Amino acid sequence: MGAETMSIRVGGRTVELSRPDKELFPQDGITKADLADYYRRVARRMLPHLRHRPLMLERHPDGIEGPAFMQKEVPDHFPDWIHRVELPKEGGTVTYALCDDTATLLHLVGQACITPHRFLSTADRADHPDRLVFDLDPPGDDFDLVRRTAQALRELLHDELRLPSLLMTTGSRGLHVLVPLDGREAFDGVRAFARDVAELLAARHPEELTTAPRKQARGGRLYLDVQRNAYAQTAVTPYAVRARPGAPVAAPLAWDDIEDPDLTARRWTLSTVDQLLKDNPWHGAPRGRSLDPARRRLAALTSGG
Repeated sequence: MGAETMSIRVGGRTVELSRPDKELFPQDGITKADLADYYRRVARRMLPHLRHRPLMLERHPDGIEGPAFMQKEVPDHFPDWIHRVELPKEGGTVTYALCDDTATLLHLVGQACITPHRFLSTADRADHPDRLVFDLDPPGDDFDLVRRTAQALRELLHDELRLPSLLMTTGSRGLHVLVPLDGREAFDGVRAFARDVAELLAARHPEELTTAPRKQARGGRLYLDVQRNAYAQTAVTPYAVRARPGAPVAAPLAWDDIEDPDLTARRWTLSTVDQLLKDNPWHGAPRGRSLDPARRRLAALTSGG
């Protein structure tokens, strides 16, 4: 029988990992200790995308083949050195965990949190996102459609609206295209802009793309999902492991990667961490932008100007 706990010393703290030999990915033999090792290795890349952002924790106490739950409220038993923020919700408040250091990230692993999902805003300006995200959700396994859509969206954003964008796999089915924002505008305006961009792109490719939230209305088309651009909604964190066989990772990409016909949403996995960390495709990422100039350009496009 394996050890009941494993102590990990990191950042001046000791994190106790209970049941380190517990297989979280039974088909792959990946244990809680393996997941902790992965997150410790990617922490330097991952933490800048986590710091100061409220989290929703995707927990799998019995591994990915057992029951799972999404947790927003910080449990009482979390150590007091984990940062927290209390934010309003309808009829009350929620106290969210913040992952500001490697010790916190490893503590989350100890709680069988396989995937941390983050706010698109920081805790101090929770209603003002500094990221806009388009989730390209395909109807099936046609990843060529996802790649074509990402290319078309980038051309619209970059060439016509003059907005820089970042690309990442979700580790699940599709891709995320993210636009860095300056954080001055509230979610309502950001979501309305994202919806207008998605509707324009769908109108240009009506046989392949849709903005219909209901699956029954999509007719086998790729869904341009902008619903995550809202207060208290979350998106998967770059470098997060997904609870799927093979332990795929939500991985940042360079835009040149979209040309690779072998690209899939699950290209990178926990077991390919060395290759994943070899380069940083988001190094020198653009600063956040205001949407005002892009909104004027979009209005001109949609009015035929």
